[in-house]
Amino acid sequence: MTITQPDLSVFETLESEVRSYCRGWPTVFDRARGSRMYDEDGHEYLDFFAGAGSLNYGHNNPVLKRALLDYLERDGVTHGLDMSTAAKRTFLRTFQDLVLRPRDLPYKVMFPGPTGTNAVEAALKLARKAKGREAVVSFTNAFHGMSLGSLAVTGNAFKRAGAGIPLVHGTPMPFDRYLDGKVPDFLWFERLLEDQGSGFDKPAAVIVETVQGEGGVNVARAEWLRALADLCARQDMLLIVDDIQMGCGRTGAFFSFEEAGITPDIVTVSKSISGYGLPMSLCLFRPELDLWEPGEHNGTFRGNNPAFVTATAALETYWTDGPAMEKQTRARGEQVEQWLASITEEHRADVAEFRGRGLVWGLEFRDKSRAARIARRAFDLGLLVETSGPEGEVVKLLPALTISAGELDEGMRLLARAVHETV
Repeated sequence: MTITQPDLSVFETLESEVRSYCRGWPTVFDRARGSRMYDEDGHEYLDFFAGAGSLNYGHNNPVLKRALLDYLERDGVTHGLDMSTAAKRTFLRTFQDLVLRPRDLPYKVMFPGPTGTNAVEAALKLARKAKGREAVVSFTNAFHGMSLGSLAVTGNAFKRAGAGIPLVHGTPMPFDRYLDGKVPDFLWFERLLEDQGSGFDKPAAVIVETVQGEGGVNVARAEWLRALADLCARQDMLLIVDDIQMGCGRTGAFFSFEEAGITPDIVTVSKSISGYGLPMSLCLFRPELDLWEPGEHNGTFRGNNPAFVTATAALETYWTDGPAMEKQTRARGEQVEQWLASITEEHRADVAEFRGRGLVWGLEFRDKSRAARIARRAFDLGLLVETSGPEGEVVKLLPALTISAGELDEGMRLLARAVHETV
């Protein structure tokens, strides 16, 4: 692909140095549709990033776009704080009918603010309020957001350092297979809980991702998650599942914890819940935990009605027949897995491991700088992929759930070429 030098001057001179994704993809994007993005010079890129998982149904999904345009054209309410609106009512009813009831989930729904970290902050506050304790347990390599409460339960040292103050009341425990199976699951955790001399403050809750996306696509086993849920129940701790990136069908089922057969006390959802990349998040919890006083946790942009509209359209389009959606995602995941197995076989000396579920996969390299070079070469070839892991050692794949089998093969061929050409 021949790429002319884009005009990046205003971004480089006026925008903060904090920008990150644009440094790996040095072009100016102009439009997008489905799994394709186009820069202002017309170059085409196959998108295996999907807005960091916020575009599970692709860019400018035509069904969702039509619903949004119709709503705006009739002057539907766009901003409503937590006022009752027709758009919110329709979303709540649809979410209950298509997501909660079929799974026998009794959750109340809270709109805590427009971002994932808002949902996590609400979950942490509610758990502490319900249990009357301050401590929360998280896991190694976890990522839960960039606000202070979320950072306190995040593992990444670089992101934690950005807080500039001590991050307190969070205690990390080993994630599944962190110790390579040398120690029985939760041995240390349970020993601390039971020993009155351990100095360990009993937690209000445990927060976990079933698949750690930013942490390197680390996949928790179903049996590990069940054991964690059992430990929480026995020790009077609430179980919070952060499903912000892995929910909304990313791993196959609508919620990523369904495969394990557990029912968390609190669930955080964001990213693809709006279906269109519009900011929206949910904090779901058991009815007996609904202890909030009116206005005790609020925010100006929790009433994003255009997001309610597209979220409803996404649920009606893709989750009316949930098993079909799940089956397609699993089939696409098997397709990716076969490609990654082939790439690994060809580059045994370079690839440490590949892992994933549904349509989230990671390819880890022994040379920790290699993943970034592969991502940059993939960009040159017309493929957008990001890196993850504590040292950026994993090439992370997050294609849209709506991607075609042909587009998936096309992207995987480009990835295989990028791996080969960076040896």
